[in-house]
Amino acid sequence: MAAITSSLSDKPASAEAETGTAGAPSLTPAFSPLYQQIKVLMLQSLQSGEWKPSAAIPSELELAARFKVSQGTVRKAIDELAAENLLVRRQGKGTFVATHSEHHVQYRFLKLIPDNGDANSEGPAQRKIIDCKRLRASTEVARALALRAGDPVLQVRRVLSFADVPTILEDLWLPGAPFKGLTAERLTDYDGPMYALFETEFGVRMVRAEEKIRAVLPDADQCALLKTTAQTPLLSVERTAFTYNDTPMEMRRGLYLTDTHYYRNALN
Repeated sequence: MAAITSSLSDKPASAEAETGTAGAPSLTPAFSPLYQQIKVLMLQSLQSGEWKPSAAIPSELELAARFKVSQGTVRKAIDELAAENLLVRRQGKGTFVATHSEHHVQYRFLKLIPDNGDANSEGPAQRKIIDCKRLRASTEVARALALRAGDPVLQVRRVLSFADVPTILEDLWLPGAPFKGLTAERLTDYDGPMYALFETEFGVRMVRAEEKIRAVLPDADQCALLKTTAQTPLLSVERTAFTYNDTPMEMRRGLYLTDTHYYRNALN
């Protein structure tokens, strides 16, 4: 494995600035802790595809030798990446790149929980792809995906049902270039989470998301797809999902029926 060369500093970010002439502070930059610098280098390996989803990464000892730091420094960097669901530790086996195909990760971005039970009690949602088409990005979509208005995007609409009851209506927009070849047939035929499909077939791994939540009333089309009335309040969840390096890769707008479910979010 080729070594990565980088200027690493063990000087903490809180280090005081050096003083120059007449006691004035110099422009010496503040440095991040050493384990944070190792974390950045490991993120580069994840982003570049050197370490692929579900694959084992080098051992702590190997990484310590590669980056010329202590094993404890590497361990601390791995701890943070594991806490962010980018890596997974497996007792006695090593550390692996997290994947959306893993059962415990599948529900990471699905926060709707049945009133009686948990995310696992209902089993996988039944998915119906309503539409999948290519179009030009509107100003709103372009802004969310860091594109230019008019750039090609893919729009997908689907309904998720639990026990044959339509519960979630989702519209999502994806940048056209990374998802070239995505069709309604591929989405329908894939037996797994949508983010796992993006990861395995298009090399796009969603690593974090930002959401805005508000209450809304459905329009006529939404009522028909969710089999509800125009007076039924829905929970609107607008999400922007990002891959590595904070690159936006998806804008999603979901409408949730919450008569038998609630939206759960854990705050740390």
